[in-house]
Amino acid sequence: MSQKAFDELDHLQALIAQAGHRIEVDILLDVRYHNQVFPVHCITLGSKRVDAPVLAFFGGVHGLEKIGTEVILAYLTTLIESLDWDYELMTRLEQCRLVFVPIVNPVGVYRGTRSNANGVDLMRNAPVDGTGRFRLYSGHRLTRRLPWYRGDESQMEAEAEALCRVVRQHLFSAPVAMAIDLHSGFGIQDRLWFPYASKRAPFPHLAETFALKALFDRTYPQHVYRIEPTSNEYVIHGDLWDYLYDEFNLNRSDDQFFLPLTLEMGSWLWLRKSPLHLFYRHGWFHPLLPHRRQRILRRHLILFDFLIRALLNPAAWARSSASLRKTHHEQAMRLWYGHD
Repeated sequence: MSQKAFDELDHLQALIAQAGHRIEVDILLDVRYHNQVFPVHCITLGSKRVDAPVLAFFGGVHGLEKIGTEVILAYLTTLIESLDWDYELMTRLEQCRLVFVPIVNPVGVYRGTRSNANGVDLMRNAPVDGTGRFRLYSGHRLTRRLPWYRGDESQMEAEAEALCRVVRQHLFSAPVAMAIDLHSGFGIQDRLWFPYASKRAPFPHLAETFALKALFDRTYPQHVYRIEPTSNEYVIHGDLWDYLYDEFNLNRSDDQFFLPLTLEMGSWLWLRKSPLHLFYRHGWFHPLLPHRRQRILRRHLILFDFLIRALLNPAAWARSSASLRKTHHEQAMRLWYGHD
C-alpha cells in the first residue's frame, strides 16, 4: 500500500532547501509512526547574540488544527523570499532572532488527529493541575480513547518535551522574548490568549501585556483580535505555556520578560458560512475552500510584523516606570478580571 502524502512536511523541507545557509536547522526528534519516521524541525534565523530578543512560532500542536502550521509555512515563505532583496528585514534580523517549529506534532498533522501517536493531547500534557470547575475538555486521564487525554503523569510526551527544550534554549536566556502558538477551532473571532489557562488569576507580567495590547490597539485600531487571558474562556489542566511561564518566572532576572501567546483562530465563522463542512474531518478546524484558506494565510501578517517591531523596542511597552506599570496593572485588572 502506498503511503499518503504529507504536504506540510514536504513544504517545510522545500523551504529549508531553498533557504540554505541563511537559516539554521535543528532536528529536535524523529517521531516513528508505523514504518515511517517524521522529523520535528526547529528553524532559526537572525541574530546569534545571546542578548538578542527572540520571537518564536509554534504550530501543529493539535494535528487536526493544521491551519496553524500552514500559516507559519506561509510566513516562512515570505521571509525566505524577502531575504534576497529586503534590506529592512535584514536589518531587523541583525537585531533579533526568529525561531520556528511549524509541525510540533507531525503524526497528528499527518493523520488529521488532535492527539499524537500515543493518543495524548500535547496541550494537556504538562505537569500542571488547574484549579476551578472542569469539563472533559479540561483534560483527563480516563482513557486515551477519549479526546483531551493528558497522558502518563510520570513523564511528558517527546513532542511536548521538544517544544520545552526550544523555549528554554532560545527564549529563557533572552532579555525580551515572546512565543506565539497557532491553533484553531474556538468561536467566531480570532483570539490572542495569554496565561493563565490553568487558573483564573493574573500572571506576573499582566501590566506589560496590557501595555502591549494598548500599543497594538493604537497602532491598528481596526485589528480583528480579542486579547484576553485564556481563563476568561475556559480553565484546563496541563497547559504547556503555563508550565513554561512559571518555570521561567521562578528563575528569571529582574530585567527579563517572556510572554507566551496563543493565537486561536475562530474557525466557527468558516462553519457558519459553509455549514456542510461540519461533515468533513477538517471542517471544524480548517478553511476548506481555497479562497478562504488564502485569506487566512495572509490575515495574520500584520500581527507578526507588529510583534517583531514591538520586540525591537521594548521601551514602548515592557520597560515602563513603576508608576506607569501600576496604572497598567490596575487597568488590566478592570478589563480582564472585573476588579475596581
